[in-house]
Amino acid sequence: MAYFDNVKEKDKLYGLVFGRGKVSQVFEDSHYKMMVKFKNGHEVPYTEDGIPGWGNFKKQTIFYKDDIDLTDVDFTPITKLLSPKKIIKLREKKKLEVRLPSGIWTDCAKCIIGYVEDMLETENYHLFRKKK
Repeated sequence: MAYFDNVKEKDKLYGLVFGRGKVSQVFEDSHYKMMVKFKNGHEVPYTEDGIPGWGNFKKQTIFYKDDIDLTDVDFTPITKLLSPKKIIKLREKKKLEVRLPSGIWTDCAKCIIGYVEDMLETENYHLFRKKK
C-alpha cells in the first residue's frame, strides 16, 4: 500500500521543497496520483509514493501535514553573506548549500543548474551558504 492511496482533493500536505500545499486534483489512470498546488503558486504532480514529477528526486518529498516532523530539519538563517565568486567556487568544490522555497537547506547538487544561475543573476546571495 502506497502512502497516498487514499488521497483526496483539498488534503493539506507539506512538501520539503515548496512548503505548504493542498491537493488540487487526484488522477485515476495516470502515472501520477495527484497534483499539488503550493502556497507560492507552484503546481507539481506527485506519484502515489510522494515522488515529484520534476527534478532528480528519487525519494518522497511530500507528506500529509500532520505526519511530518520538522524538528531535525535545518531552517537556520545564514550568518555570513557569500560573494558571487565564493558561491561559484563552493559549487565547484561541491561544498555549497541552497535554501529551498520551503526554508530548508539542501545540498546544491540536488537542484538544477539553472536555479543557481538564476539566483546569482537576481543577486539572491542570501539563499546560499557553505556546507556545515
